[in-house]
Amino acid sequence: MKKWLLTVAIAASFGAAADEGMWQPHQLPAMADELKAKGLEISADSISKLTEFPMNAVISLGGCTASFVSPKGLVVTNHHCAYGSIQYNSTPEKNLLKDGFLAKNYAEELPATPGSRIFVTEAVTNVTDKVKANQMDKVGNDFYKGIELQEKTLVAECEKEDGYRCQVYSFHGGLEYYLVKQLEIRDVRLAYNPAASVGKYGGDIDNWMWPRHTGDFSFYRAYVSKDGKPADFSKDNVPYEPKSFLKVSAKGVSDGDFVMVAGYPGRTNRYRTADEVKNQFEWAYPEGKVLRERMIEIIKETAPEGSDERIKYESLIAGLANYAKNFTSMIEFYGKSTMLADRNKIESDLTAWINKDKKRQQQYGETLTTLEKLVAKSQQNQQRDILLGYIGYTTMVTTARDLYRLANEKTLADMDREPGYQDRDMTNFTSSMERIDRRYAASVDKAILADLLTRYAALPAEQRLASLDKAFGITHKFDAEALANTLDKMYANTTLNDQATRLAWMNKSVADFKASNDPFIQFAVNTYASDMALEKAQKQLTGDLMKVRPQYMDAIIAYNRELGKPVYADANSSLRVTVGNVKGYSPQDGLVAVPFTRLEGILAKDTGVDPFDAPAKELELIKQKQYGDYYVKAVDSVPVNFLSTLDTTGGNSGSPTLNGRAELVGLLFDGVYESIIGDWGYDPQTNRSIQVDSRYMLWVMQYLDNADNLLAEMDIVK
Repeated sequence: MKKWLLTVAIAASFGAAADEGMWQPHQLPAMADELKAKGLEISADSISKLTEFPMNAVISLGGCTASFVSPKGLVVTNHHCAYGSIQYNSTPEKNLLKDGFLAKNYAEELPATPGSRIFVTEAVTNVTDKVKANQMDKVGNDFYKGIELQEKTLVAECEKEDGYRCQVYSFHGGLEYYLVKQLEIRDVRLAYNPAASVGKYGGDIDNWMWPRHTGDFSFYRAYVSKDGKPADFSKDNVPYEPKSFLKVSAKGVSDGDFVMVAGYPGRTNRYRTADEVKNQFEWAYPEGKVLRERMIEIIKETAPEGSDERIKYESLIAGLANYAKNFTSMIEFYGKSTMLADRNKIESDLTAWINKDKKRQQQYGETLTTLEKLVAKSQQNQQRDILLGYIGYTTMVTTARDLYRLANEKTLADMDREPGYQDRDMTNFTSSMERIDRRYAASVDKAILADLLTRYAALPAEQRLASLDKAFGITHKFDAEALANTLDKMYANTTLNDQATRLAWMNKSVADFKASNDPFIQFAVNTYASDMALEKAQKQLTGDLMKVRPQYMDAIIAYNRELGKPVYADANSSLRVTVGNVKGYSPQDGLVAVPFTRLEGILAKDTGVDPFDAPAKELELIKQKQYGDYYVKAVDSVPVNFLSTLDTTGGNSGSPTLNGRAELVGLLFDGVYESIIGDWGYDPQTNRSIQVDSRYMLWVMQYLDNADNLLAEMDIVK
């Protein structure tokens, strides 16, 4: 794909649909005039350079986004992004989730969840030619493994410099590959989180809804060794001093103002085929919704509220509920939309465009047919595959499998190992073993596994796996009592619930595993060959898809260029920039949602019962109209949350929302119910992101939680 093609497509399309698109930073200079016209006051070149302000202040937490907001490594992100660390440090006696937490000095800051990382992106390099070199004649598993080896080689070279984490990202389905180099800060500490009755106000009821009144923010701090290098946790470490940090605006934004977000959006699917769309919305989302909702029920039935077991699973409950509601919205809006018909028309029009030109016929003629066949093949055993995937939520099964896989991988040279089991991965692997203590209760784990295996046992015999059937005693005539007895014995006799034991297994041989009497270790050993056969077949299919998907995207891009439509890659967890405006919307006929909520909305919603149980002090401050320095005449109060037209998705949580001068005016934390389907397409009328207003953050910190020490180290623009 010629680079000029993408550049021309961007320049041609940007003015017509500027708010749509998750743009790679290097694409932004081509949009400079349009960005300036929309309200960008700093240079478009500056937001394309990752080592300069403001981009070097925007960081990844490996699933969420965050940003530096002080010269001493203070990091702001969403409350729900720090939820795992807050939970990790909580007990029934000292429940930081419920009561909040503020460290008044460095010494009081708490270690985040084991394995927590802050990643500072420093370089993005196009390595397409290097990844594809000498690979394009291969097919299937050989192609998959060939590309993987090229990627691992580039990563190994990149990581020779200590303290960095590197990864190769695929764009446009494998049309392009970029090597991303990130500084990896390993000592992350919790500095402050408001009480859940602020940070999670409205809970699952308000999730994805508007109006919102959620103070979804918390603070970490990054630490390094005294010589400024990334280091493991140590009392001798010092706060990291970033090259840049964001100023926090106490002025905020108004209706219609320009805003932009830099962040790490997870996954979008805007170029999927009609068959993939139909299957996802009519089968995968409904099935996933049922499984997630049932898992939540099981946790709540098994672990009483307020118990240590429930605290251990609060983070999982929140994640399951978030996506269960997400799936509900997806299904609802798909049913009312013309999405499937639109995708069918796009494919029909694309086929007609290809057939009009002999050169295009030669280049793309078989692409759609081949892709369609491979997609159908990928769906053949999806009932089984989704259940096997959800079994991955259980701890003992996953732990045993991971440990035995590690023992097998260690028999290979490091470059021949599966990603995730190389030497570079051992710190993260160790952390995953350590985290289990605060995220596992045998009673809950067993109940979830029993439910999933009961569903698995109901599958047609040809979809089940002989090794899995044997391991759990599942026959053609399912016996629930026998399964319960089997699981009781396995959980009673395993020692993998002990951290020291788990860590010790990381250094044992394949022979040690085979000789073990631990029931979950035996399970992992006895199902390993079957697991590897399944994985090999999956890689064969994936390799075939990796050959045809780039051809499909090449055709899509060329076709869209002629139509003057936006050309941007689907989100893939790499750094992107989106631009838009503060703006309300009309969710349905006769209703108009204004773009700001205010303190008085908290008071109106409050019932005194979770999740509408704001702190008594906050309610009193609102009643007394104690707005302080953050009063805004336009809303006659302090703004709490606001809407924008920014094109965002999961992974953007915690992203700094910036004004035209790159000052932080909010934190992105959600989208409206009508925009959930935005992972599959952007609708300018209904796609709205939700931000917590910087003025509310500052108000809570100053008047509710007395976080004066943190406010003093931030550069606040008044």
